[in-house]
Amino acid sequence: MIGDYRTGTGPANVTYNYLNCLPKQTLKLNATGKWQRAVEIFVKTPQADVVLCSGYSKQNILALKWAKICHKRSAYLMHGCVEHENAINGVPDAEMNKVERETIRLTDAILAVSEHFANWLREHYPEYLEKIDSVPNGVDWDELQKFNINTTRNERQLISIGGGMPRKMIRYICEAIEKLNRDTGEKYTLVVIGDVGYDTKEINTYPFVRNRGIVPFDEVTRLLHASRLYIQNSSFETFGLAPLEALACGCDLLISNEVGAKEVFREMKDEDIIKDYSDSDEIAEKIINLQQRGNHARLLKNLDKESTSWEARTILLLTKLDQIREKKR
Repeated sequence: MIGDYRTGTGPANVTYNYLNCLPKQTLKLNATGKWQRAVEIFVKTPQADVVLCSGYSKQNILALKWAKICHKRSAYLMHGCVEHENAINGVPDAEMNKVERETIRLTDAILAVSEHFANWLREHYPEYLEKIDSVPNGVDWDELQKFNINTTRNERQLISIGGGMPRKMIRYICEAIEKLNRDTGEKYTLVVIGDVGYDTKEINTYPFVRNRGIVPFDEVTRLLHASRLYIQNSSFETFGLAPLEALACGCDLLISNEVGAKEVFREMKDEDIIKDYSDSDEIAEKIINLQQRGNHARLLKNLDKESTSWEARTILLLTKLDQIREKKR
């Protein structure tokens, strides 16, 4: 297993959870220094049955090239598309694009972290169609249950995580709430959590926005418990754990059709999903509907906890890796 499992980022947490569930003899990188990790890659790859790179990193190029020299098959657990996401966020990076494209080219199999993302990859990278598959992320349901705390919930407080990052499309949530406040006479507020980005200045122009920026995780859970509705309006979200964390904190959910995490539910209704993330009228209409009817209890009941646990996902991952290892070159 080649990949970060220490820093607490989304991909690092996925790698960490897999390592907790994989067989004890699974090899991983223990060093933190660049050159020390390179030595580990050279030493451990010949001992492995298959090499799995988890997440974007320049070290993947070294690992995948060495795997080919050692006649070891490889897989790339793809958490997102750096090239596409950077373009959406207005920060294109030619060097990062080059590394990602070379990783995709070198690996024997691409494992997307949701089937929704796998379908996107098949559409945008048709030249690699035969090696695209999916192993959806797992969910630590026991950990989510610990989020339950006592606090007063504001029925007119909505919340979204993503800050000013353009692909989170929070600016369209703001447009929707502005219309609701104007047309209904209500006084909805929107709590925004996350780092600054290209959309931050526009988001902050709305008087009902409470932009908290980056806050500690215990404050995130407190704000979720204090809010009625969580909205994830992303234009591109390969998985996205935040909506599930919000559900664990008692929020109703409204998510865009581009959020891969919707796959953990056995069923979601049209009223739970934003079909067009840029349509503020649709968002406003669905906010009103969820304020009246709610969906928290229904969505909790429809969670597919058994097949989405990390233990179950690890079994699926091992099955896929066995298939990759046994495939003839």
